[in-house]
Amino acid sequence: MRILFVDAGNYCRSPAAETVARTHAARAGVSDRFSFGSAGLKDKHAGDTADPRTIEACRVRGYGLDDFRCREITAHDFADANLILAMDRENLAALEARRPDGNRTPIRLFLGEHEVPDPYFGDTDGFDTMMEQIEAGAASLLSHLADAPASGR
Repeated sequence: MRILFVDAGNYCRSPAAETVARTHAARAGVSDRFSFGSAGLKDKHAGDTADPRTIEACRVRGYGLDDFRCREITAHDFADANLILAMDRENLAALEARRPDGNRTPIRLFLGEHEVPDPYFGDTDGFDTMMEQIEAGAASLLSHLADAPASGR
């Protein structure tokens, strides 16, 4: 199953969600069932590393973003993913607006009814909160998907 995390610029929340989910899947021994990626709705940071504060927040919790580079979502992502998870309602609406005609890939909020607030304009406390939410969300996602049948798509 291919899961794509999306936020505005693929700079803070979505790279963290990608690496946390990948790490949790590996630790649970289910990484062969899932692949994780991330993308942004804007190309502002395309080719850049993640926000240095995100890199540090991940590093202190044992997650690596060394090889990560930001990218913008493409039409191919909609076709390739089995599930697209938005970090907030604005991202969710933008994804629905960009969905290619005929595409039926489920698009949802990563945390169900709750958003992962964008920490970009705040201080480091926002990144700590972001990581706590993402770690809990990734654990819940993997627990929920562990019982789902493997997808052939």
